[in-house]
Amino acid sequence: MLNREKDVDLARRAKVIEWLKTELVDHAAHLLKGIWEGSQVKIVDGLASLISSGYILGKRLGISYRNLDEAIVEKMKKHRQEGHQLEDWYGDISSLEEHLRKR
Repeated sequence: MLNREKDVDLARRAKVIEWLKTELVDHAAHLLKGIWEGSQVKIVDGLASLISSGYILGKRLGISYRNLDEAIVEKMKKHRQEGHQLEDWYGDISSLEEHLRKR
């Protein structure tokens, strides 16, 4: 009976991961539609949904929220050091890095 329960749990976990992947695509489409329409409400909702689903997918794949935050900070640090264009033009990279470090 234990093997059956493990099989069911494994199948459920795989199904949740697949569902979350489709959610990411759906949220990206929602975001793009909001941008197309110029709807601030839809843009914020799409971005929030996309980011939160990314975090939850990471968790389901064994990545803690803290590790994901740290990876994003490291990525921003690398982009900043390499002279990323968004940093040069707007300071977006250091701004996001600072925001994440303050959390």
